[in-house]
Amino acid sequence: VQLQASGGGLVQVGGSLNLSCAASGLRLAGYSIIWFRQAPGKEREGILCDSVSDGTTHYADSVRGRFTISRDNDHNTVYLQMNNLKPDDTAVYYCATSQCALVSGNLDYDIYNWGKGTQVTVSS
Repeated sequence: VQLQASGGGLVQVGGSLNLSCAASGLRLAGYSIIWFRQAPGKEREGILCDSVSDGTTHYADSVRGRFTISRDNDHNTVYLQMNNLKPDDTAVYYCATSQCALVSGNLDYDIYNWGKGTQVTVSS
């Protein structure tokens, strides 16, 4: 089982990107999916999670109002639409199956299946 993110690239501040998450070996429709990112020298950050447990999408404060998640179950793909990108969004982005919840305003999560990420670079 592996998930792979794609669609990253170089974009200017204020621009948009739409990342894709494809899976082999499992149907994403039945799983909570998290997008997380890793920037050099920084801790891994979970940014949003679409939970099938409570039917809610949970957002980190850093991306709320700018990023959204959507699913195409027919194509077993999950998308991350990123708008109004900022230099601090520069990172490698990953998708994963997850268990997640919002706890005291913070995104709390576990990661299960994940794979190759995609680089997003936002230039100022």
